[in-house]
Order: sequence, then structure tokens, then C-alpha cells
Amino acid sequence: MEKILIVGATGSTGKRIIEILNNSQSFEPMAMIRKEEQKTIFEDMEVKWVLADLEQEDFSGAMKGVKKVIFAAGSGGDTGEEKTTEVDEKGAIKIIDAAKKAKVKKFIMLSAMGADEPSSHPKLEHYLKAKAAADKHLEESGLNYTIIRPGRLSDDMGTGKVELAHKLEGAGEIPRDDVAFLLIMSLADPLVQNMTFEAIEGEEPIKSAMIELSRG
Repeated sequence: MEKILIVGATGSTGKRIIEILNNSQSFEPMAMIRKEEQKTIFEDMEVKWVLADLEQEDFSGAMKGVKKVIFAAGSGGDTGEEKTTEVDEKGAIKIIDAAKKAKVKKFIMLSAMGADEPSSHPKLEHYLKAKAAADKHLEESGLNYTIIRPGRLSDDMGTGKVELAHKLEGAGEIPRDDVAFLLIMSLADPLVQNMTFEAIEGEEPIKSAMIELSRG
């Protein structure tokens, strides 16, 4: 089984990723946590965890035995610009560099729709600039990667159906459940290799949509 490091494991999307991977026959999730008291969440699920903080410098311990990384962390919408820069940009870049040093096979990034044009979204401009900087660093890192830029995240039940494109017309939303599945499906080596794409809820089943995008 491939060990998968989940960065942002305690977040809403991160927890969904852990739950799904924990029932997988191919992948073994490892939750990256910032505070030791968070370990009980994952010990109760019999999921391994590692203590590391995106605002620290050394992630070598977190990368031991890791084959692939899913970055699903975020500073949250209520934090200031400084925290956003520390987590969504600098933290992501440090994790990417650590993954490269550890020769990780694939890095999957949860980004955001609009990261390609931050100035078009004044209220989110700083956040989207941070995401864009992290995405660019990953694209230029030499790592195999997938970058997913979903629309607005909702807590609705997932439908398993999406609309995917390198660039979608207009905006939209998507349940966190479906974003978690997109991130997990991206772990498959042939799928969406070295691709950046946008995702909203739609009419096409996730698997076939990803296969079609990979062929394109």
C-alpha cells in the first residue's frame, strides 16, 4: 500500500479524504496534524498521524515513507492576509520542496477557481494570489502533480457528478465530498498527470470526467 500524506487533515475536506482512503485497499492515509491533541481524531479511526506545522521549517520527518501527498490545507476565510501568506503560499511551497527532496511520486494540490486571475476577484485577491504562487511553484518543481481548482465549496452531500475543464466558463459550486473524490482519484498515476484544471458540480460521473480530461 502506498502511504499518502494528507496536509490539512483536520479540515472539512481533509477529514473526508482520510475517511475515504481509510477504506482503500491501495492507499494508507497519514494525517499531518499541527497540535498533538488533534491525534485522538485519527487514533479513533486507526489512522496514522505525524506532527508538523506549515509555519515551521523542517518537514523531513513528515515525509518518511510517503509516496504521494495531498495538500488540502487552508488558512480559512476568517484569517488575515499574513496567515494566508504563511499557510497557503509559504507553507505550501515548503511542503512541495520537502516532497521533492523526499522523491515523492506525485503531489496533488487543492487550489481554488480564480487562482489564474486573482485581480478579477477583489475580495479574494490576496488569497488567490497566495494559491497562484503555490500552484506555480508546484508546476515548476519537477514533481509529478495535479492541481485542482474547485468552485465555491459547499457542505451539501456529494453527487459524484462534476464538470471539469482546464478553464470553465463562468463560476459554480461543488460539494466537499466530490472534491475529496477528485483529489483521491488524482492519486492514480495515469490520471490528470501534470495537469491543472477547474471543477464544479455537473452531470458527468467523476471517473469518466477525469479519464476524458486526461485524454484531452
